[in-house]
Parts: sequence; structure tokens; C-alpha cells
Amino acid sequence: MNLYRSLILSALLALPALVTPTAHAAGARVTTPQVTAELVAHAPDGVAPGKPLWLGLKIEHKTHWHTYWKNPGDSGLPTTLEWQLPAGATAGEIEWPTPSRLPLGPLMNYGYKDTLLLPVAVTVAPDFKGEALDVKLNAVWLVCKDVCIPESGEFSLRLPVQATTAGHAALFDSARAAVPQPVPGSQASAQLEGQTLVVQVAGLPAAWQGQTLDFFPETTGVINNAAKPETAWADGRWTARVPLDPQRTASPAAMAAVLVAPGQPAGLQVQVAVSGTWPATAPAPEALAPVAPVGALAVPPRATTIGWALLLALAGGALLNLMPCVFPVLSLKVMGFARHADDRRGLLAGGLAYTAGVVLSFMALAALLLALRAGGEQLGWGFQLQQPMVVVALAALFTLIGLNLAGMFEFGSVLPSSWAAARARHPMVDSALTGVLAVAVASPCTAPFMGASLGLAVTLPAGQAMAVFAALGLGMALPYLAISAWPPLARALPRPGTWMAHFKSVMAFPMFATVVWLVWVLGQQAGIDGAAAMLLLLLAMAFAAWALGSPGLGPVARRGFGASALLLLAATVFWAGPALRTEVAPAAAAAAGQTWQPWSAARVAQAQAEGRPVFVDFTAAWCVTCQFNKRTTLARAEVMADFERRRVLLLRADWTRRDAAISAELARLGRSGVPVYAIYAPGVAGPTLLHEFLSVDDVLAALAALPQP
Repeated sequence: MNLYRSLILSALLALPALVTPTAHAAGARVTTPQVTAELVAHAPDGVAPGKPLWLGLKIEHKTHWHTYWKNPGDSGLPTTLEWQLPAGATAGEIEWPTPSRLPLGPLMNYGYKDTLLLPVAVTVAPDFKGEALDVKLNAVWLVCKDVCIPESGEFSLRLPVQATTAGHAALFDSARAAVPQPVPGSQASAQLEGQTLVVQVAGLPAAWQGQTLDFFPETTGVINNAAKPETAWADGRWTARVPLDPQRTASPAAMAAVLVAPGQPAGLQVQVAVSGTWPATAPAPEALAPVAPVGALAVPPRATTIGWALLLALAGGALLNLMPCVFPVLSLKVMGFARHADDRRGLLAGGLAYTAGVVLSFMALAALLLALRAGGEQLGWGFQLQQPMVVVALAALFTLIGLNLAGMFEFGSVLPSSWAAARARHPMVDSALTGVLAVAVASPCTAPFMGASLGLAVTLPAGQAMAVFAALGLGMALPYLAISAWPPLARALPRPGTWMAHFKSVMAFPMFATVVWLVWVLGQQAGIDGAAAMLLLLLAMAFAAWALGSPGLGPVARRGFGASALLLLAATVFWAGPALRTEVAPAAAAAAGQTWQPWSAARVAQAQAEGRPVFVDFTAAWCVTCQFNKRTTLARAEVMADFERRRVLLLRADWTRRDAAISAELARLGRSGVPVYAIYAPGVAGPTLLHEFLSVDDVLAALAALPQP
């Protein structure tokens, strides 16, 4: 029976190939669904001291997407460039082109659309040596439309010293022409009048006189970007009454700003000297602590964070054994313990092998997760279940296990006899592979205490992060290790007997229930056609398993049925493949008046600006805990009534498919998996995070803490 575990290894080895990155680096270019970014250069006279040499990141935005200026405005992040150049070459700062205003609901941002070049001047020293200039760039940018997606790329470029590099001359000329220029002889000053900054600029060019000007401060956190200043011209002097940001965090004595006029290719840069007394500032962002999770363990001080993370991971791993998705596999482990109840040495060896399988599987899955995140992927815990083909592979595996437990076929009749002989010589392999299987089905689950520890783990150095995941695996294996190592617990196990045959058959039904769940998950990802295709594939696979491994078939019948079954299975795979690989489009935006709306960062910001509280359910179809909470606590009449009474906007962030924006938001909340439940209160800096297992009392208590409507 236990030979089914050999199938697990091939499924895990295939996992990296099933995770398709959203961006790829190919030398000087990175492509994502939102932008095409390219490292370009301009060296018309080659690479030599005193000769012009420019590097730049060219970003071609897809329609309606944008990135940000050095001061992004009310939200967003500026693009950052980290250069690696050989000795004798030095890169300067980004020469930012003049930005545009990017309104987003009640917010105002500054940035760029369409094609953008961020040019950087490079200085070549006289002692530079080499036949070529090898350039490496690590760039990070935030691209936004209705959602914001953090992206990054690794770029490389080789510039021959003696050759001319001028293929992007027009692009560099255009970008440099768009860089704001200082105005010789101009005077700029500002006077504080309460919550208003009165800016005056004189000495502007004649073509700018009388124009309607936009004011872009280079210093963040000073003005109310979305407010429209009152402007006027008098005697060649431009005056603007600019409201201050109610959450102002800076009080500069002087600040650089850019003035922009209609029809002008570039803005004008002015240095504004500020006089007067600044009003009191809002707390700095780092001083704004999130509201503590209701009834949850607060995040410990940074000095002890790793220790707490290890303890929470250990506790969370132990609680994983209580997750419904893990029950079928763990029941097999209990049956294995009962089989060796009279063999103390075999029982202990099996417990140690199971522990090794669990811990090593968690560490392997964590290593893959960390490697993909380091490569720019926005992934979190349970990421493998976001791939339809992984769901299909698990459904096939559990179908075969269920059929085997029900006695429909025996693996020994299908697999080579050498495999069975190998298992007999190495029984501990079965125990270790049971641990691998337990991790495969437990990984989509998030138990209490796991959220905070895993959220921290993905931000730690690789060594510490792996230690947290190892503690999680140890916690999951700990109850079974204790049973195998402590004689009183081992003696409490039932003795082998005829009950084991009945128990084996009964355990087929939880396996089939798991398959039903996986079919539903695939339906969320690939639609009804994908779910139907997988059911037909499982049916063909079941027929092949019976034809090749049924103990009641003779050799002749087995060969006849087996050949037909394999042909049918191959034809079904060929037919079902496209439907299984095609992901359906996300559901359209909910209609007005519907209880739950699709999540976006813009929806949260807009609701808070309107003074309305927000409840966000970060969920996924493959998350059993999520579905349990959705159908119990979040469906209770008293909870929904309190939501309605307090005018709470209900948003659902569905992470069933890969979604970089949701991944980024989870990371910002210090989490790397679902479920996560967040309540955003108007005027409060951070959200309240609730337990992974929601209770009615916790939700009502969090709502009671909100300001009265």
C-alpha cells in the first residue's frame, strides 16, 4: 500500500517548472505584463575620460499604467537604480524628467506614463582600463493602474571602449530636454500663514508670464498634493497659496520645486526659501504603529523577533495537525504507528524518519519560495496551489491513494517488483515520504501563530528564514515524534488487528473528499471547463489504475484492459491539457449594492478618505481555514448586521490565482499567506489584524473599537 509515496517525489521535483515568473531578465531587458524595461546607453565618442557617456533605464508603460517621480505624491514609490560599474567609472544621480499629475480618486500623485527614460551621467576617470565597460544595474520600480505592483529587474550591458554607442541618441536628447532647468536671475520664496504656504516666484521667462502653472515640490510630506492652490500673477510675480498636508512630516527651511506650464517641454526648477514658523507636524511614519491585533500576540521588540518567530513557528506547526486538510494523511501515519506498536526500535526509527521528511520538505519548499522572491516574484505561503497544474497533480495523487486504500488496485501490480523490494529493504523511506505528503497537503493551511512568524521569515536573511521554516516543520512532526519516543504514549496506541483493514478502506473517503476540494479549487482558477477536464482525466486515470493493478484480473485480461486504458488516458491528457492550463479571467467588479467588493488599494484609500471603515478578507479557494471562516463567522447574521450598521466597506482580496498586488499588500502587513483579516479605521495609521481563526466575539470587539458612524 505504501508505495504510493514514491509518486510524491516526482510531483515535488516538477514544482519549479510549474511556477512561471511574471518577469524575466534577458541581458539588458526585463518584460512584465505592465512594462518593458531596458537598460540603454549613449556614448557617441566611445568610453573615454572627458567624453559624454550616459546610461539610462527606459520604461515603456502599457496603456493606463504609470511609475513615479522622485516625489511620488500622496502614494507610490520612486524608481531606484543601483549601479555596479568597474573601477574608474562613476554613475551620477537620476536626472528626473518633468513629471505629470496623476490623479487617483482623492489622491494626487506625480509620475510618468507611456515611454520614460531616466538618464544618468557617467564619469570616466583617466585611470580607467579595459576594452569594454561592463555595466550591471539593479532597478526597482512601482507600477500602478487600479492596483500597484512592485517590480524589479537585473540588467547587464557591455559597452566597447573604442566603438560608438549612439543608437538611442534621440531618446536621450528628448529625456534630457525634459529635465527641469534652473532659471538664472529668478527669485523664489515662501511665507507660512497658518496651514498655508504662500509661494512667490519672480524673474520667470517671458513665455511663462501669465501662464497657469503647476507646483511640484521635490520634498515629500509637505503640501496637500490633491488641493488646488490659489494662484495669481501681479507685476511679473507668480503667487500661489498652497495648502499644507494635514499629515505633514517635514518642515524644510528651503526646498526645491518644479514649475510646469502648459505647452512647455520641460519644467523650471526653483529653490524656495521658507520663512515663518511651521505648524506642528504629524508623527513620522515610523512612529505610527498599527493597532494591535484583537486578542492576538503583539509583535515583540526587534531584538527578540527571531526568537519569538521560532517559538510561534513551533506552536503553529503543532497546530497544523488540527487542520482538516491534514487529517487524511495523518491517519495513515497513525495506522503505521499501530503496525509497529510492538517494535520499539522500528517505532522510534519511523518517528525520526517522519520528522526528517516533514522538516526537510518544509525547508525545500521554503528555499524555493525565498529563491523565487529573491528573483522578483511576489509570492507567499501556499504559492504552489496558485498554479492549476499543481492542483491537478495533487488531485491525481490523492485519487490514486484513495483507490488504493479502497482496494481497487495494488501498487505492487503496477510498479516494477524492484521498487517493492527496495521498500522492504528501506522501510524508513515510507515514513519519510509520509512526512513529505503531509507537508504537501498542509502547506496551503495557515494555523494560529503561523501568520506572524512566516510574515517575518520572508523578510529575514536566508539562514534565519530557513530556521523559522525548520521550526515550523519540527512543530508539525513533534506530536508523532513524542509518540514514537515515549513508551507510555506508544503503549496507548491500538494493537494491530482486523480493524486495520476496515480503517484502511474507511480512509479512502477522506482522500476522495480532498479530491472534491481540489476540483473546486481548480474550478475557481480554470473555470467549469477546467474542472470538467480534470474530472475526466481522473476518471481515465482510475480506469488505468484498475486495469493495470486490479488483483482480480488475470494476466491476459490485464494486458488487454491495460493497453486500452493507457490509450484512453493518453488521449484524455491530450484533450484536457489546454483546459487545465488556461486560467479564467478574474471575476468582474461587483455590482453596486453587493455585500462584498473586490479589493484594491485604491478602494481602501478612497473609503478612508471618505471617513468610512474597511474590512478586508485576504482569502483563497485553496485555503481551508479561509473557507471555514467565510461560511461560519463571516456569514453570521449579527456580524453582517454590525458591518452594515457601521457602514463598513467589505472587500475581498482573492489570492486563489497569483496576484502581485495582493502579495505586496500581505508583505506590507507582515504576512506571507492567507487568511489575513484587516480592519482599517478612518484616521488610524495602521489596520487591526485579527486571528487566522475568526470568532464572532473578536470581530464584534474590533468593530466596537471603531469610531461611531
